[in-house]
Amino acid sequence: MANIDRPNGFRPVGHLSGGGFTGRVRKYYSVNDNLFLGDLVEKEATGTASGSGGYPGVDRMDSGTADILVGCVVGWEINPDSLNAMHHAASTSLAVYINDDPMTIYEGQCDGTLAVTDIGLNADVTIGSGSTTTGASNMEIAASGAATTQATPLKIMGLVEREDNDVASANANWLVMLNLHAYKNEAGTTGI
Repeated sequence: MANIDRPNGFRPVGHLSGGGFTGRVRKYYSVNDNLFLGDLVEKEATGTASGSGGYPGVDRMDSGTADILVGCVVGWEINPDSLNAMHHAASTSLAVYINDDPMTIYEGQCDGTLAVTDIGLNADVTIGSGSTTTGASNMEIAASGAATTQATPLKIMGLVEREDNDVASANANWLVMLNLHAYKNEAGTTGI
């Protein structure tokens, strides 16, 4: 059975310890970028005019490879002047909430086909424009180039076990961790 092609970024689903995602988030600001639910983000460079009120700033992942990530967008403060907005517009006054635990496991769709033998390897991210209509990210796991390369943003943990998720078809959903994370070994680890 073919998988549905519905990219929607990354969603925290668990923790490396074996526990589920508890909803813990941290407050950040995005001064320069519009953000969408499920977007992977990186911390703004030290010394830049980032953040607000003592909270750090984040930017939307932009290169797909070798970005040092901080986590995933899980929500934002509502803009009272734009109650129908479905995404977080760049702002110094409205916070965005990020799951920034380096041990979080995320679910994400692959833009092609990965094999079971790719589990343990590292992968890049395919970056598309988020949807201002639905608010969903368009980021996906890149099928091409799953490798042992250390400076790669994602580590493939396994296939999402669901009846409608076929490993042999394109667009399967996989479990990944952030290999390059600002709050752990920034160099990442080599795929196995």
